[in-house]
Amino acid sequence: MAEDLIAPSILSADMAKLGEEVDNVLAAGADIIHFDVMDNHYVPNLTIGPLVCNALRKHGVTAILDVHLMVKPVDRIVPDFAAAGADYITFHPEASEHIDRTLQLIRDQGCKSGLVFNPATPLSHLDYVMDKVDMVLLMSVNPGFGGQSFISSALDKLRQARKMIDASGLDIRLEIDGGVKVDNIAEVKAAGCDTFVSGSGIFHQGNDSDPNRYDSIIRRMREEMAKVSR
Repeated sequence: MAEDLIAPSILSADMAKLGEEVDNVLAAGADIIHFDVMDNHYVPNLTIGPLVCNALRKHGVTAILDVHLMVKPVDRIVPDFAAAGADYITFHPEASEHIDRTLQLIRDQGCKSGLVFNPATPLSHLDYVMDKVDMVLLMSVNPGFGGQSFISSALDKLRQARKMIDASGLDIRLEIDGGVKVDNIAEVKAAGCDTFVSGSGIFHQGNDSDPNRYDSIIRRMREEMAKVSR
């Protein structure tokens, strides 16, 4: 089983001091920085683009950058994020006319590729492209906004995805995004997840004036995950 990784979503960070926010969560023990890229077309919101990714690299961020594209069409923007320093690029099958081609495009750009599944999107898309996937991301909220509540049916879907990944014998991470907090991260891990995106569950906790608030929340997440053995 892969190492458990915590991936704060900068969608919930203070954008006026994003470099500092990213530095602080990484210093507090986070592993990956997660980008929620929305286009006000595929989803009803507009967020960040490749320039932000590039700016964080120039700022000195060396951690894995995990770019979740909620955009349609998707192929046009993939090379831009790859050039800006993305490590993982994941997208929704509904946003691509040719899923296999888009996955290969991401890998051709030197990045790891992944598919994202909305709460009502079936995992059957994986049947034909598992060998081109480095990450499976399950949405535990409907995409488009931060701060939503966890959809409990995602746990059954996690278990199903874990069985598919294990049966494949391939090195594929299983990520979840949406409503992940201290009080549910253990059951999310128990369902098979190994990569945990959390936005408001990290950035909106504690007192803004407390310089150690991220240390506390990430430590508590680790403690909860440690209660679950695989």
